[in-house]
Amino acid sequence: MTTPLADFRAGLVAVFPTVAAAVPFALILGQQATAKGLTPAEMLAMSSIVFAGSSQLIAVGLWSMPAPVAALALMALLVNLRHVLMGASLSGKIAHFGRLRFVAAFLLTDEAWALSERRALDRPISRTFYFTVALTLFVCWQVASVLGTLFGAYLEHPETFGLDFAFPAIFIALALGFWKGARRTGPVLVASAVVAVAVHATVPGAWYVIAGALAGIAAAVVTAPREAPASAGEATR
Repeated sequence: MTTPLADFRAGLVAVFPTVAAAVPFALILGQQATAKGLTPAEMLAMSSIVFAGSSQLIAVGLWSMPAPVAALALMALLVNLRHVLMGASLSGKIAHFGRLRFVAAFLLTDEAWALSERRALDRPISRTFYFTVALTLFVCWQVASVLGTLFGAYLEHPETFGLDFAFPAIFIALALGFWKGARRTGPVLVASAVVAVAVHATVPGAWYVIAGALAGIAAAVVTAPREAPASAGEATR
């Protein structure tokens, strides 16, 4: 058994590298929002209500006046469909959260999901651990995205500092944290990557996100080790 204080510390240690990668991404989001005419208050509202970096960045890229509401809504739906899969994955592991599951669902991000699933490999996910991770990400995202709108002039070329690769780097690190050997994990990663790239190159929109996720699931099912059937003698015991 762990104490709430120990879970709090574990959550902070686990989330710190992710925050370090998320902050540059949020700064870039704020900078691009400013270029589209959004104010710091509007950026804060978007980050607080939507709280989904990828869809926010795409939405800002599509932003115009008047805003294409239908296109933005469809894009956000497609990009965030992966949350259905992540929520299903975590559902049984946070059943003991009670009504706080709804708050946990609102705060669910790729990083919170990955860190929680990694935690679940060793011990149950406590409320303290999950909300330490999720709320730290939430607060840092709000602050950094607003700062991006205020100081965006200094971030016109984020690639110069390598900031544009910060988020992909942390996703790669999180994915490798689930590595279970080339035979089990390799096909999942390859299937997800190949299908996502192929769909991205051939189908407009963000369908590649859910396509890559479904391909990875299919590969995991196909390559999962099968238990040997019980012998007749064992079956009658």
